[in-house]
Amino acid sequence: MASTTQTAGNRPPFLKASAATVDQSIPVNDGQSPTPYGSHEWLNSNGWNGRERRNRRRSRFVGGLWVQLCYALIDVICVLVNGALAFGIRFSASDLWHAVVSRTIATTIRQSMAHNWGFLLLYTALILLFCRFQDLYSTPRTRFAWEESFAVVKAVSFATLLLTAFIYLSGIRIVSRMVVVASFLSNIVTLAAWRYAKRKIVIRRVERGIGTRNAVIVGAGKVGQALARQLDENKLWGYRFKGFLDANHSGDSRLLGKIEELPRIARAEFVDEVFITIPSERELVKSVAMEAGQCGLHVTVVPDMYDGLGWHAPLRHLGDFPLMDLEWQTIPSFGLYVKRALDIVASVAGLILCFPLILIIALWIKIDSKGPVFYRSRRVGKKGYVFTCYKLRTMVVNADELKDSLRCRNERQGPFFKINDDPRITRIGKVLRKFSIDEIPQLWNVLKGDMSLVGPRPHPLDDYKQYDIEHLRRLEVKPGITGLWQVTSRQDPSFEKNMHLDLEYIESWNLWMDLMILVKTIPAVFQGDGQ
Repeated sequence: MASTTQTAGNRPPFLKASAATVDQSIPVNDGQSPTPYGSHEWLNSNGWNGRERRNRRRSRFVGGLWVQLCYALIDVICVLVNGALAFGIRFSASDLWHAVVSRTIATTIRQSMAHNWGFLLLYTALILLFCRFQDLYSTPRTRFAWEESFAVVKAVSFATLLLTAFIYLSGIRIVSRMVVVASFLSNIVTLAAWRYAKRKIVIRRVERGIGTRNAVIVGAGKVGQALARQLDENKLWGYRFKGFLDANHSGDSRLLGKIEELPRIARAEFVDEVFITIPSERELVKSVAMEAGQCGLHVTVVPDMYDGLGWHAPLRHLGDFPLMDLEWQTIPSFGLYVKRALDIVASVAGLILCFPLILIIALWIKIDSKGPVFYRSRRVGKKGYVFTCYKLRTMVVNADELKDSLRCRNERQGPFFKINDDPRITRIGKVLRKFSIDEIPQLWNVLKGDMSLVGPRPHPLDDYKQYDIEHLRRLEVKPGITGLWQVTSRQDPSFEKNMHLDLEYIESWNLWMDLMILVKTIPAVFQGDGQ
């Protein structure tokens, strides 16, 4: 029997499976078909099981769609009523009293709204759109009341800001600011209030046993006890915990029996769902899933928590396989985009401004010694990517061939070669290196994306081959023209000091640090202490 996969739903970190199936990472064998691990027939060419896709499509339209439409309709009514009342506040108290006495209040409000109904409809549509973005119509039961209310505030705020911007840019001034502010406040209150009231009604129904699902937990260990506690504390989830199934833990008063007694207990307790909290016992999980399938029960597998590492771990899918991220690093995407944008702008500006200087220096290099103007070196960049690094030539043409013979004079410690009074350096090369002018062409590497303005210096391939395993951490980011080491310890011969500063930069990186390093690079260059 081919196993199927369903997404995690609204109760992380539980992996939901249909009545006769469990998570596909624990496939069920009916004894007549080959075990899925011996065959890939349970995977189609698209990486998803066909039945799972049908089940997912069906689950979107059975009941859930109509509930979402009802929620959206309630929001529409609230926004329209609030808008009508907000338009009414433009009138003075005497005008409103006169309209009430003369029974023309409806006509008065209708006439006021005749010129504003278009903006009200636009506002309603924007609120619905942003409520949808805030997931306010799927109503996940694991969301707290304050989280739902905060989502309402964000949705109404975004919609109001967008409407205000449209009114301002369009030049139409028929909608007063008082109306916008009143609508904004009343919509936040009403949209959050009816959702809070709905939440209380659901909780009251659950406490009365209406619409609940009776659940038992297989395994009364640490994970099982924690799950039972959460089921009892979160009535809004809609579960009534009946007890444990376990061969051990006989002292627990909530123990209903052994796992083998599942069919009898399921009938006696009117069980709807079985939670399995011992997924490492594969044969047991398959046995429970088959028994539950015959009883028409829903089976949910709680992944192994790995002694607490899995608590609150996010679940995602890679093709047909559910994955649990036990350790992950937050990537500052926005900061990296800004850093890249700064690299592009600065490199383009620098190349344009320095072009006349490069032409003069190129002529000087040609007069000073034989060879090309630019020196091309294979360097190691981010994650071991090898690229061609460009510099103005400051050494003799055969400098790379002479390097091995000069390693005995190396004044740096570790896999880093540098000596004072290097005999390979030309006369103009000493000037260019003194003020780091030879590195101007690396702006082209920055523009290409091989390097950044700020980062660890890229090392040549022969130096890279001498790295120890811990040195590879400096390759987690793009190399840079300047960096923390250049502005703080440029003359320090210790490679370990270099590594320490590089790792400090990687672990503490932010845009402000980049800006400070760039600012400190300017006086460091003019000091002329380059080698």
